[in-house]
Amino acid sequence: MVCRVHSVEGFNCDGLAAVKLMKFISVDSCLVQVFDATNTTRERRDLILCFVKENAYKVFFVESVCDDPEVIAENILEVKVSSPDYPEAHRERVMDDFLKRIECYKVTYQPLDPDGYDKDLSFIKVMNVGRQFLVNRIQDYIQSKIVYYLMNIHVHSHSIYLCRHGESDHNIQGRIGGDSELSSRGKQFAHALRDFIEEHKLSDLKVWTSQLRRAIQTAEELGVPYEQWKILNEIDAGVCEEMTYEMIQNTFPEEFALRDQDKYHYRYPGGESYQDLVQRLEPVIMELERQGNVLVICHQAVMRCLLAYFLDKSADDLPYLKCPLHTVLKLTPVAYGCKVEMFYLNVEAVNTHRDRPLVNPAPMLLRRNSYTPLSSHDQVKRPRLYSAGNRPWLPLSSVGLPPPPHYNICSPVLNTCFTCSSCPQLLVSPASSLILYFIYHPIHLHLG
Repeated sequence: MVCRVHSVEGFNCDGLAAVKLMKFISVDSCLVQVFDATNTTRERRDLILCFVKENAYKVFFVESVCDDPEVIAENILEVKVSSPDYPEAHRERVMDDFLKRIECYKVTYQPLDPDGYDKDLSFIKVMNVGRQFLVNRIQDYIQSKIVYYLMNIHVHSHSIYLCRHGESDHNIQGRIGGDSELSSRGKQFAHALRDFIEEHKLSDLKVWTSQLRRAIQTAEELGVPYEQWKILNEIDAGVCEEMTYEMIQNTFPEEFALRDQDKYHYRYPGGESYQDLVQRLEPVIMELERQGNVLVICHQAVMRCLLAYFLDKSADDLPYLKCPLHTVLKLTPVAYGCKVEMFYLNVEAVNTHRDRPLVNPAPMLLRRNSYTPLSSHDQVKRPRLYSAGNRPWLPLSSVGLPPPPHYNICSPVLNTCFTCSSCPQLLVSPASSLILYFIYHPIHLHLG
């Protein structure tokens, strides 16, 4: 259930919005739920605590306190004007209405008290857009990940430039993986990329590359310092490294079919899955959140994962995002989304994209996944890797596939209902205090 309040009347202390929103928490459709509301009184927070106690949930509060007038004004103009709360509203009316909201909050606002009334609660308090943090009673993995994420993001204007390395010899041959060098056209792209940086006057730009030769050779032509990240290396294809898709289909026909059935979860024998790659890239993504302008010279699978994070793409769509060679994507995070600009640098290259295949559902689950099924009441241990002849457990009442255990923050890197598009609003609400809470059932969480 989604309930929005579009004017100041719904935000006074006698409003019924909290009662309506509480119904959202009872929807058993995901393992982590995020309630974005003010919750500025102890009475309302006690209602939440009573609810989660009755339902055996855990709760984690996020309080954002902002008392800097300049930050408040900037946030209203940059975030609230484009908010769904104010569709097609005039800027002056938005400013006036939201300032009235703040006055409503001040009447009953009771901040979280780590030394008294709230000393036993788990929460993080963010002051003035990350200038200070107060963390209280972090109790488990989920809460530590929330804190880690909130302490790394910022709301300052910046852009992230993503591109693949220049065309390589293996690209021309249709081979995946490996550590080949740039082709002649790949070297032309490296020169064109240098001209692109100079033309856009990106003097404060940081440049990151993988540790593979084709990415390093692309960066060396830029004439600027660059950092090498091993975790930016291309997805590991295991026994299929340096093979063409035709060779894989002829040599490992079953593996080829398994990957077509579920490309995101399929893991190459001796290699990685896209799901593994997403987890590997988490430190890079957190660093991108906290940095200014960055150019990332990477690889097709890596670029897909980064794009999926910033554009909020699903795990099912991630492996099929188009990331052509010799093209630069400029991502600029804005309130409620991410602005995307594409620059083709006019250097021809082969097309390495492989469209989503048309496959029929298999009679049994013939796939090699990298996730563990959700726990069941019988608590029977089950194998982590699935393959032909090793059928995964399905509940008797289930017809389709068991859902994967999505519970972490920020899809798709940590696949949850808490999307990156809400992050700017989360940290910089100009209210006297913005208190959110995360509710989750500890029995259902798997860290596989």
